[in-house]
Amino acid sequence: MRRREFLALGAMTLALPTRPLHAAPALRVVSVGGAVTECVYAIGMERLLVGADTTSLYPPVAERLPRVGYQRALSAEGLLSLAPGLILASEDAGPPAVVEQIKRAGVRWVSLNTAHTPDAPVQKLLAVGAALGQPTLAAARIRQYEADWRRSQVAVAALPGRPRAIFVMAHGGPTLNLAGRDTAADAMLTLAGCDNALDFKGYKTISPEALLTAAPDVIVTTGQSVDGFGGLQSLLTRPGLAESPAARKRHVVALDGLFLLGFGPRTPQAVMQLAQQTRGQT
Repeated sequence: MRRREFLALGAMTLALPTRPLHAAPALRVVSVGGAVTECVYAIGMERLLVGADTTSLYPPVAERLPRVGYQRALSAEGLLSLAPGLILASEDAGPPAVVEQIKRAGVRWVSLNTAHTPDAPVQKLLAVGAALGQPTLAAARIRQYEADWRRSQVAVAALPGRPRAIFVMAHGGPTLNLAGRDTAADAMLTLAGCDNALDFKGYKTISPEALLTAAPDVIVTTGQSVDGFGGLQSLLTRPGLAESPAARKRHVVALDGLFLLGFGPRTPQAVMQLAQQTRGQT
């Protein structure tokens, strides 16, 4: 072969695209926390998910993922059985001993903030995008969220009055828990232009007399809680609630728990629906 032809052949060979003999395996991700899982889907990276906790209910297809238990009662064995390279978790996931055991096993654990503010979904999306190496996808979804938030605020501002509301929860059975200050429920009531009729901190059970004094115009709850009470009628006939203006008008707003309290990407829609329905609009 002539020298000129040999050099030309070598140049052509160098110009050919190269690829590794063995492609790196895809990152295996477990998501712990309904809003965290929702953020992974929101930026279009759900193909990396190999498992999720029992609060990961949206989008509905997420329920098909292998389950690792409830976010506050995880087991190291269940998590490690999925051979994850990364665990994205709500900051209240645990118990702490399990989190430490997972980290000692060499698995990367990223905790996401659980603040109850309009900016919380943005921070979750940023953290998920950074952890998955997809900041551009996260930024695009954040722009959509911010536009949705502005629309929701315009809609809420146009609604009349400030309904006096209480939030009740009974996910674990018939016990009636009510939301005071520093809760996700209280934050949502405020964002929706409602006044929380209860002035204490956290979730508490209170006497029928205290409930009667609260005199709410509207009862806010979750669909899961209504089921836990055994139906709407059972809730409305509870002592202290039965005599309230809300019960007399049968003014109850029941929304999905994750949608209402998760502070995920759908928060603007949840605020708008809550604001409209607490004022009797649909």
